Amino acid sequence: MYNPNTTIKQNPIILGIESSCDETAAAVICGRKLLSSEIISSATEQAKYGGVVPEIASRAHTDAVDEVVRRALNSANVKITELDAVAVTYGAGLLGALLVGLSFAKSLAYALNIPLIAVNHIRGHMAAAYLQDETLKPPFITLLASGGHTAVLHTQSYSGFEVLGGTCDDAAGEAFDKVARVLGLEYPGGVNVERLAKDGKNIIVFPQSLVKNSEKLQFSYSGLKTAVINYCHNAEQKGEKINPCDVACSFQHAAVDPLVKKTVESAKKLGAGTVTAGGGVIANGYLRETLSAGCEKAGLKLILPEKKYCTDNAAMIAAEGLIQYSSGNFADMSLNAKAHIPLK
Repeated sequence: MYNPNTTIKQNPIILGIESSCDETAAAVICGRKLLSSEIISSATEQAKYGGVVPEIASRAHTDAVDEVVRRALNSANVKITELDAVAVTYGAGLLGALLVGLSFAKSLAYALNIPLIAVNHIRGHMAAAYLQDETLKPPFITLLASGGHTAVLHTQSYSGFEVLGGTCDDAAGEAFDKVARVLGLEYPGGVNVERLAKDGKNIIVFPQSLVKNSEKLQFSYSGLKTAVINYCHNAEQKGEKINPCDVACSFQHAAVDPLVKKTVESAKKLGAGTVTAGGGVIANGYLRETLSAGCEKAGLKLILPEKKYCTDNAAMIAAEGLIQYSSGNFADMSLNAKAHIPLK
């Protein structure tokens, strides 16, 4: 077993493993320098069923985890014996899928007698910005937008943050997926909604995702999602054709614009000079363009991870693993997977 008295290195070599959904991923970092990031996805197989099937995902992870780790080590030109720690997603996600990556990470850490680091998947999304800019230091404002969480955060330290506002019902990613299904788009839905939206010309008035007249900064995607569904169903009942491009574009504006507006306003209000973002929805091109323009206009520095590091990947898990490693926050072999983990 790992000796807790082992000296903490300044630039450790950390292997990150991610298996929370349909991506089996592994990455290697040395300090805040990314050496490799590999992904084996079962998304094509999942698309046949219109979404992620947990049993299929678990089997795919079992088949891929050893291979993806080997690829990551080879791409990084790192021997397995050179690893200083293994960071792994233990939640949130599909339990069966999580257990595959977690079991592999436990075995590897035990065999190598190195630290095992438990990583919250959402904290991983937040940490992706550190790999994008190795000079990035708190405090700053973080926009978090994923399938499970939507929030504006004041990141005060490497390990601490204040939730300035969040969703009171559905997350932004959930809404994108639901609208995609209503429009008959294939899985994964978010990227297909964005594709359609590019050709939208006539804006339909849908409710904005911002909760008005609230003392707190709150977003709501349930009403927006329902409004899109009702619009499509009402048109169908009347025998009218809808323009899916206009629907997608109008939904995207209503979902994204309030997020960007309130993120920039929060940074200005708190005097934060830097804004970061993380989560799968941050890969949306319209959001990236709008957030970039908003930050530039406000004189704010924006750190946006590349799109491939916004969707599920292991580089972000390794990045959060480095934060935990530096604090000596290690897990033992009793670590178990959790389907749900609170943001804070």
